[in-house]
Amino acid sequence: MTNWRLLLEYDGTDFAGWQLQPGARTVQGVLEAAFARITGRRVVVYGAGRTDAGVHAAGQVANARAETRLEPRVLQRALNASLPRDVAVRSLDPEADAFDARRDARSKLYLYRVWNAATRSPLHERWSHPVPVPLELGAMRAAAASLLGRHDFASFRAAGADGRTSVRTLTRLGVAGEPGGELRFEVEGEAFLRHMVRNLVGTLLEVGRGRRPAGWPAEVLAARDRRLAGPTAPARGLTLIRVDY
Repeated sequence: MTNWRLLLEYDGTDFAGWQLQPGARTVQGVLEAAFARITGRRVVVYGAGRTDAGVHAAGQVANARAETRLEPRVLQRALNASLPRDVAVRSLDPEADAFDARRDARSKLYLYRVWNAATRSPLHERWSHPVPVPLELGAMRAAAASLLGRHDFASFRAAGADGRTSVRTLTRLGVAGEPGGELRFEVEGEAFLRHMVRNLVGTLLEVGRGRRPAGWPAEVLAARDRRLAGPTAPARGLTLIRVDY
C-alpha cells in the first residue's frame, strides 16, 4: 500500500468545498471517485486544508493510501483523465507512510484577489471580488502591519466556530497592486481559523473604503469579538497558493 502525495489545482466555483458532504459535489468526493474507478477500491484522500465552498487552489496538497501497480506518472495521467475539468493533479509521488498532508503542514499561503475597477471584468469574475470604489492602499497596508505576529484571532474566525484555541501566528499580510485594477492580499501563517483569511480581508477593505481608520483592525483584534470585525469577504476571491512542510 503506497502513501501518495498529490499536488492539486482546482477552480472551487462549482464545488461545495473540499470536504465530503452528503448529496454535494466536493473536491474530496471527485478525487475519491477517480481513485475508486482506477483501483477498484475505496481510497480516502486527506487534504492539507479544508477549503470552503467557492474557494480555489493552485497548490493544495493531499495524501491518499492506494494499492496499484501503476507507475506514478501513469497513475497521475489516469486520475486526470477521470477527473472533471475543474480539478487536476499537478504532481503525484510516493511518500513516507507516516506523511499526513494536514498534520505535517507547517504553513499555508493564501492569495485574495480584489478587482478594484469601476467596470466589471468577465475574465476576473470567477476568481476576484469586485469592489468598484477606489481603495486606499496605504491605509490598508498600515492596518495589515498591526495584525502580524502571534495573537488571539477570535475576532476573525467564523461566528459560532468552535476549537480549543484561536491563537495563531500570522507571518505575512501584504497588499499589492494599484487602485483601478487587480489588488492582491497575500496572507501566510502556520494555520488558520475558519473564514479567518476572508474576515481579515473584509476588515481591511473597510479601512480601504475609508469607513474605518487604519488603527481600527488592531482594536478589533484586541477585543476578541467577531461582531466587531468587518464582513466576511466572498469566497470566490480566495485561492490556496502553497502549503509548506
